[in-house]
Amino acid sequence: EKIVSKLAYLKIGELARITGLTVGNLRYYSDIGLLQPVHRGDNGYRYYAQNASEQVEFIKKAQSLGFTLEEIKQILDVRNGGEIPCDLVQSLLNNKIEQLAIQIKQMTLFKKELEEYRAIWANQPESNLKQEEVCPLIDSVPLH
Repeated sequence: EKIVSKLAYLKIGELARITGLTVGNLRYYSDIGLLQPVHRGDNGYRYYAQNASEQVEFIKKAQSLGFTLEEIKQILDVRNGGEIPCDLVQSLLNNKIEQLAIQIKQMTLFKKELEEYRAIWANQPESNLKQEEVCPLIDSVPLH
């Protein structure tokens, strides 16, 4: 085993303190290949490069744009393969925008449907509650 100067590396606890993430988060990132320790000690300790906090910051920024950990791993894999992943990033971003457009449309339709129920229900008197009903308003809604 190569001799490792422990001073050149960050222990996982130090990296957690610097990045504001939990040790559990960092272990998970390591386990799924997002953040590789530079060295594993005989004791199982993970030692990270000094710039590991920059890698974590990249992951956080990518997450803030809605990228999943799986997508971030794809991006990092392309970069680690020596290529610039910007085409992949733009493609993933376009997919996210399309998905959001679909969700917005669905939510707008759902909001309209709820507003229609609100209008109908506002004009209904307190109806006679049957013994088995929880709320006659909700019971009146068809399942589709």
